[in-house]
Amino acid sequence: MSESLATLPAPDLAGADAVAAGSDEVLVVDYGGQYSQLIARRIRDCGVFSELVAHTVPLEEIASRRPRGIVLSGGPASVYADGAPRLQRGLLDLGVPVLGICYGMQLLMHELGGRVEQAQVGEFGRSNLTVANAGTLLAGLPAQQTCWMSHRDTVFEPPAGFTALASSTASPVAAVEDRERGIYGIQFHPEVVHTPYGEDILIRFLTDICGCERTWTAASIVQDQIERIRAQVGEGSAICGLSGGVDSSVAALLVHRAIGDRLTCVFVDHGLMRKQEGEQVIETFRDTFRVPLVAVDAEQRFLSKLAGVTEPERKRKVIGEEFIRVFEEEAKRLAGDDGDGSARYLVQGTLYSDVIESGGRPGSATIKSHHNVGGLPEDLDFDLVEPLRSLFKDEVRAVGTELGLPDRLVWRQPFPGPGLAIRVVGGEASRERLDVLREADHILQEEIRAAGLYRELWQSFCVLPDIRTVGVQGDERTYGNVVVIRAVTSDDAMTADWARLPYDLLEKIASRMMGEIREVNRVVLDITSKPPGTIEWE
Repeated sequence: MSESLATLPAPDLAGADAVAAGSDEVLVVDYGGQYSQLIARRIRDCGVFSELVAHTVPLEEIASRRPRGIVLSGGPASVYADGAPRLQRGLLDLGVPVLGICYGMQLLMHELGGRVEQAQVGEFGRSNLTVANAGTLLAGLPAQQTCWMSHRDTVFEPPAGFTALASSTASPVAAVEDRERGIYGIQFHPEVVHTPYGEDILIRFLTDICGCERTWTAASIVQDQIERIRAQVGEGSAICGLSGGVDSSVAALLVHRAIGDRLTCVFVDHGLMRKQEGEQVIETFRDTFRVPLVAVDAEQRFLSKLAGVTEPERKRKVIGEEFIRVFEEEAKRLAGDDGDGSARYLVQGTLYSDVIESGGRPGSATIKSHHNVGGLPEDLDFDLVEPLRSLFKDEVRAVGTELGLPDRLVWRQPFPGPGLAIRVVGGEASRERLDVLREADHILQEEIRAAGLYRELWQSFCVLPDIRTVGVQGDERTYGNVVVIRAVTSDDAMTADWARLPYDLLEKIASRMMGEIREVNRVVLDITSKPPGTIEWE
């Protein structure tokens, strides 16, 4: 199993040793784009081993991997800006095909003599693509199709020797190729599900252009991670922060499978969870899976720390640090008077989307800090065990099924580590406001499940902004809270589209909220996709 399934690629590219004998490999050179790891993930979906490497990795180390192809990722910079990541020109002399995506294409065009400039209008989200000359890369695809864009700069003229294959709504050159040199480029993102023919384009590049055999699978993730956990922890003990979500649940079961009862799960009830969630977590792990579990009632402790805190990043860091302090105290308590049972390792269900959004790679932009990535205090007393760090949600769910987790846990919608605190927007996460949000969310989830839509949505939740509006209820003037309904569809949380919930369902949800929650007199719907927004509001 690839090293990339456990950690970010090491600078010495040691992960190459993990490639199965005879497996073809395509490397993704990372220029800091939000979707960089997703490109590698999609290539793996196509049956070809892929790993992400930094754009600063020495050329000779990339050459030593003998990849069948190279993909240049997107990135937040402008290719003509001072300090922007540059192309190692030697990549084009390795004798293997190169595909540039978004920034990667612009970089190729800029370095080879094309014209890349900022467009008058940026492209974000769905765009119409017109294929004028399919060439090799787009062969067999419709002349008119949609694709997913995320850029302000664009290519206006390709370098000499390149054929322009397609244009889009705001990009005169949206795809190019130079078959003789084996260099290809596309301005849009084939790795996201919102580009309908994206997988076809990747398969064409992998098979017809790179000549890869599609023989790689991720079926051995479970055994691979168990072996890695045993190698890291040895005879030591570990403590796991268990939230009951699929990420922490899968991480806990993997580590429990690896080291048995030397793992103790700590469930911290911080008062920021959804209705009846704590009882469900305790019942599942303590009673069903027989995993050692300690439940800590810390609601008052967290709420006192959050008193007066309104800034979202500060909320995340306060909650993240307090989590760690609780773990440290619990680890010491579990160690006993002599300290022999002290847990040295902390298990976390960190996913790669968390790492990306927390700016975990050189050249990437920080979108928000996750409590289990950017929110960790500097004086952390644990070594981290993060068996899911390079996996996306769909991979984690597959691992959960392999481990025997019930569907209700495997398919549980994502829930942020900081809990409801970051869904109380623009104000303090007080007990009163949390209770209003908790009841609204409970109504939403009940109705979504009753309508049979729960599995179709990536996430559905409520947001409670710090605003009041005038209303009329029972012939009386009210001045109440606004509840925002947020529901999105997605495949991996890197991009998302707002869910088109039936009007009758929305009406029923809103009616119940305003009728059953005295403090609520208005319900609204968020129809923002990602990008330009994020799924969570904070």
